[in-house]
Amino acid sequence: MRAVVEAKDEQITALTASLEAALAALEGERELRRRLELRVAELERRLSMDSTDSGTPSSKERIGAKEARKARQESERERRKDRKRGGQPGHQGKGLERDPDPNDTQTADPPAECRTCRASLDGADAVEPRWAQVIDVEILRKVTQWALPGRSCPCRGTVTFAGPPPGLYAGAVSYGPALNAAAVLLSCYGNVPAERASQVIAMLLGMKVSAGWVDKAAARVSAQLRAAGSDDAMIAALAAPRNRTGLPIPGRAVCWLTPCGVGPRPPRRKGRQ
Repeated sequence: MRAVVEAKDEQITALTASLEAALAALEGERELRRRLELRVAELERRLSMDSTDSGTPSSKERIGAKEARKARQESERERRKDRKRGGQPGHQGKGLERDPDPNDTQTADPPAECRTCRASLDGADAVEPRWAQVIDVEILRKVTQWALPGRSCPCRGTVTFAGPPPGLYAGAVSYGPALNAAAVLLSCYGNVPAERASQVIAMLLGMKVSAGWVDKAAARVSAQLRAAGSDDAMIAALAAPRNRTGLPIPGRAVCWLTPCGVGPRPPRRKGRQ
């Protein structure tokens, strides 16, 4: 009887191991399929692009791209014969607007001589002044220290300390969210190499950070995106229907591939051949 039980246990162990191996193989096949779907979607997107909506030189365009572009341009010219150059009627400009409540007010020195006859303006009557505004930013280094109070347990004497805010570590110095955002924007959205991104941060923000820290900041965002399901979002974004210029069809929320995962579509570079 004992031998029968042992034989059954061995069979169960063997079946369990076989099942675990099959599940691991299935998971590998799923990962391979996911990667292939991403690859196919990316290749389909690239096939629909030409030198007008990408950085591809005209000499390396797909077959028929030049003819399709000429036909599209001719059809646009036929529809726009009465269209004038520049902004169209009703188009709202994008110039800077005057701030009615400036943070600071300064007064320039009055003119010393007439701009026409060069006569001296000492003692001349004052008139209503003109105005000019400048918008700028001030970058200030700010260091905040958090006190983490502790309490001793009355029965066991165990000391428990308060935890630091997210992104901070007890007994250590960390960079704050503004510097982390700058590192992520430069390295992920701007595709700036880590070493150069650290140099830009030092020049613009006055903080010397290492290239390794920039890589870690991007890696943290990448991990958070993967945990939030960015892989499925990328597959859906790449597989979304697009128009003849390669842009997503309006009404569809489409993201774009970045080194950190999913992000907004980067602006197209103008004048690049």
